[in-house]
Amino acid sequence: MKRGKKADDAAADGENDSGSASAKKTKKSKEPEAPVLYDAPEQLSSKDGRSANMKITSWNVDGLRAWVKNGLDWVIQEDPDVLCLQETKCAEKSLPAQITSMALFPHKYWAGSVEKEGYSGVAMLCKTEPLSVSYGIGKEEHDKEGRVITAEFPSFYLVTAYVPNASKGLVRLDYRKTWDQDFRSYLSELDVQKPVVLCGDLNVAHREIDLKNPKGNKKNPGFTAEEREGFDRLLEAGFADSFRHLYPEQANAYSFWTYMMNARAKNVGWRLDYFLLSTSLLAGLCDSKIRNQATGSDHCPVTLLLAV
Repeated sequence: MKRGKKADDAAADGENDSGSASAKKTKKSKEPEAPVLYDAPEQLSSKDGRSANMKITSWNVDGLRAWVKNGLDWVIQEDPDVLCLQETKCAEKSLPAQITSMALFPHKYWAGSVEKEGYSGVAMLCKTEPLSVSYGIGKEEHDKEGRVITAEFPSFYLVTAYVPNASKGLVRLDYRKTWDQDFRSYLSELDVQKPVVLCGDLNVAHREIDLKNPKGNKKNPGFTAEEREGFDRLLEAGFADSFRHLYPEQANAYSFWTYMMNARAKNVGWRLDYFLLSTSLLAGLCDSKIRNQATGSDHCPVTLLLAV
């Protein structure tokens, strides 16, 4: 274990050295640069005047069994229609009773690694039963790691994903590039049928504004040119980053902080958790929030409000 995450499955593992080189040279730490959006009232209507009627929360929990001790109380207060979790690290047979008996979400779906127990894993918990649910993207090399669940709702598909990172030393960068291409094809095929909402830990900071120390991390997992270009291709395929669509220049807005060097208190972080939407859904976008006050993981939750 390293920084509370497996060295080969951390969200950009060597990446998240709190911004690395430039931070280490600073003799005196600066005051945290706090974001300004998180406690602002939610926008509950879209630009076309429709009221939000779908609230979805996504959270990389970095281990479900530890997270339930603190995270569930926040979820109950947030009260989303759908809760998507990543990096559950928990086989279905080992799920904590607090989750399996949770009446708030009567419809629960799980996917985990078929080869490594305690590795990867995603979940989707719904108040309303989806029309259908599927697991993976139809390619065994990816699906064996338990990284994707797709639920069909009347007017859209919801996909939650825990995207593989390139790992320390970029040893999985070639695999990540293959994943990005295959995952983009999968999402595009869904988009032909219905609009898509994608949420999860996408394991990339897209732009320099999306991490505290971009210059020191350009060769680290999560901020390589290849991973950022993969995100570019996804946007070019007809998807939009909901947070940046609403807040294009908002700096210091992060969803991941390493456990080391007091990074979270200093707000030295990365934005790795997203809601991407088919562009046809943008008219109904009400708000996209980063809930950086919620604790229980090295990631914080993100919440989407949508009129569908």
